[in-house]
Amino acid sequence: MSPSIDFKLNPDLDVAHYARLYAKTGLVQIPDILTEDTANAVHEMLARQISWRLVFVAPEGGQVADYGSVVCLDQAEMQAMGRDGLQQIIAGVMEMARKNIGFLYSSYPMIQAYSEGWDPGHPIHQLTEFMNSPAFLDFGCEVIGAKQITKADCQATLYSRGHFLTRHSDVGMNNERRAAYTFGFTRDWQTDWGGLLMFLDDKQDVERALMPRFNLLSLFDGHRIHSVSPISPFAGAGRYQITGWLRDDLPPFIS
Repeated sequence: MSPSIDFKLNPDLDVAHYARLYAKTGLVQIPDILTEDTANAVHEMLARQISWRLVFVAPEGGQVADYGSVVCLDQAEMQAMGRDGLQQIIAGVMEMARKNIGFLYSSYPMIQAYSEGWDPGHPIHQLTEFMNSPAFLDFGCEVIGAKQITKADCQATLYSRGHFLTRHSDVGMNNERRAAYTFGFTRDWQTDWGGLLMFLDDKQDVERALMPRFNLLSLFDGHRIHSVSPISPFAGAGRYQITGWLRDDLPPFIS
């Protein structure tokens, strides 16, 4: 494993400024959220050191899980299926997507991995601890104007060609999600490559679309309908993000 990463928020952030912006629109983007060295180290980790899993909603008639459940396939499971078997499953995922159901992308479920002791010594676990540290949770709480934030759900994501997330809102089982976030570690992205975080109005018109960027934290009201546009066949890189929700339920993930 690579050396440990010194996770630090940029000390020059104007928290009050971003809190005012969020209060106006329920959406704020914060550039240079981490120190430069930290952001570079996270990008390197995501690009080179993660054993990605493929996640999607099980298609109707599929054989990997009950219809509608979230499936997470590791590298060994995908290899056992073979190219033809995996393509058959993905064809079913695409058919569901035509009905605005589901998603397809690569993921590393950080909370599950941390809790179950996956990949001991991997620096991704330090990032999980940082995302659930008082420094980050208090920062997020102040920006979104919440009474308290107790934890941050987090997963590492990689969107490659053909990956997508259909329109939805983020409420949670008990309305515990105070805000959604995306933590961007994507370099030199192009608009035509897709992968835009899009916010839709009640007519399904796009109100705003956000480019994947590097060292950028986006916080937004997850009750707003949003999606990630499909990655184009000619995209020249991967879209790397840490995504999740700031939550106010107990107990904390990490104490």
